[in-house]
Amino acid sequence: MRITKSYLKDLTYHVTGAAIEVHKSLGPGLLESVYHKCLKHELELRRINFTSEFRVPISYKGIVVEVDDLRCDFLIENILPLELKSVEKILPIHEAQILTYIKLLSAPKGILLNFNVVNLYNDGQKTFVSESFRNLPFE
Repeated sequence: MRITKSYLKDLTYHVTGAAIEVHKSLGPGLLESVYHKCLKHELELRRINFTSEFRVPISYKGIVVEVDDLRCDFLIENILPLELKSVEKILPIHEAQILTYIKLLSAPKGILLNFNVVNLYNDGQKTFVSESFRNLPFE
């Protein structure tokens, strides 16, 4: 599989569409774990390949550090980290979390979703790109 900006844009569109479907059905105000389980099911229905609660590997000065608590909610198609929240407001620490996952996984792009909003499309999604994204071909 050749990763391009166009491929990532399309993948982001499909993942966000799945999240919007979950949010449209459930609305805001539930626990993150509820949205996680429902999004997992929606991604399966749409045949989008993912790993749930992916343990993020940490390499430090030549060793791999085993950390059980560092888990990304989803890793889509082995390339796109997706972090879910159900909070009143996205804080800088939440953005730092997805940016750290992008860095540790050498991912070109990541998505942060907050389900505790009225309109997920307008107010609950943020995408982040790494420097490597800028170097990807478009097609």
